[in-house]
Amino acid sequence: MLWMLVVPILLFLPYGVWTYEAPEDKQDVFAVKACPAFLTFVNVAYLAGATVELLCHCKPPEVQYVVWFFRKHRASSTETRALTDHHGNRLQDTSEVLHSSDLRSRFSIRLFSLLVFRAGPLDSGVYICGSAHRDFFFGFDLDIQESGKGKETANSHPLYKVFTSFQPWSQCDRCGVEGEQVRIGLCFVHSHILHVRYRWTNQSVASCGSEAVPRAFTQLKQRKVGPKMEVKSCQVACPTESLISLAYYSSASQVAQIKVFHLNHPADTVLTLGCPGAHSDMAVAWDQESTPIYRFHHPSAGNIRATSARLLIDTGHHLVFQPAKTQDSGVYHCWLQGRRVAEIHLLVYAHLGRGKSVLSDPELPAAAEFVLKSYAVMTALFLLLLFCRTAFRLIKDSTAHHVD
Repeated sequence: MLWMLVVPILLFLPYGVWTYEAPEDKQDVFAVKACPAFLTFVNVAYLAGATVELLCHCKPPEVQYVVWFFRKHRASSTETRALTDHHGNRLQDTSEVLHSSDLRSRFSIRLFSLLVFRAGPLDSGVYICGSAHRDFFFGFDLDIQESGKGKETANSHPLYKVFTSFQPWSQCDRCGVEGEQVRIGLCFVHSHILHVRYRWTNQSVASCGSEAVPRAFTQLKQRKVGPKMEVKSCQVACPTESLISLAYYSSASQVAQIKVFHLNHPADTVLTLGCPGAHSDMAVAWDQESTPIYRFHHPSAGNIRATSARLLIDTGHHLVFQPAKTQDSGVYHCWLQGRRVAEIHLLVYAHLGRGKSVLSDPELPAAAEFVLKSYAVMTALFLLLLFCRTAFRLIKDSTAHHVD
């Protein structure tokens, strides 16, 4: 399967220019699946904040590079724009991308697959894997939904039914201490008059923001049914190997693979930390030093509340600082599927940008006090040494005069 070849997502977002060419021994994975004669779009839905991976499921064997195209929902086909050039490099001219440059800065390509980091509602649209000659191979109808807008789980209409479909509860995101379980509910429409070109597993079901939904269903915009994220507390015991791995050893002969990262970031800017190897359907948790960070308040845990406006865990399981402050510096731990997998040493430093002065630094009084105290101590030592030297000379002169 192609998804097994994708490189895991690390802590930071890619900003450089990349070239994407599959290894020679991996290019035959497309030989087992022929491209459709008539381009259709697979309808996929995610909660906002998730990292989306779109796989180019098929391409002709002679095609060495793929180009990903993007079009907003309800836009005409003439507005389809390329996200990458014929070598798989991301376009640097933002005018060539229909969406904002924010999308360009957040997507990457791994072995023909398109990755969109922290996708938002504005990233919804049609994505097509094709060639530089505008030969289209495979398409997706991507629907990014924001949570918290719906209060009901079902709503009926003579022509359609809107409902929230919940995924199973995730496993407990920590072991040995109090953790959380999460389940995601996405908005879907059931109708027999959906557009057949935008396919779901069930031909009569599509996500609420899909282009398969007819324009006549205007009441969907005022619906009370919508996506949700539910969280509940849990506590499970750690398996034997997990308890040992917390001490950095999984056995007497094997060191546990806890990755260590060092990150420097300027203060007063937004910082997003991602857990290495995490996907949107995995259980992810965060700790600051030894203190758990929860999505909701747990009175028995004495935790940092992550539901504040400045520090939160978003629906994509990223730890977001809005903005980061110098006091946020420290060691953060990431849990994945109930195991601690990463340790992040974060240093948030004061950044003097345009329009800022040294006097506006909140740490200036403490720094000035430290410098003045140090200067006073050094001055006192200097005067003491000078006094001792003068006294020694006076005593020496007096002794010499007495001898004479």
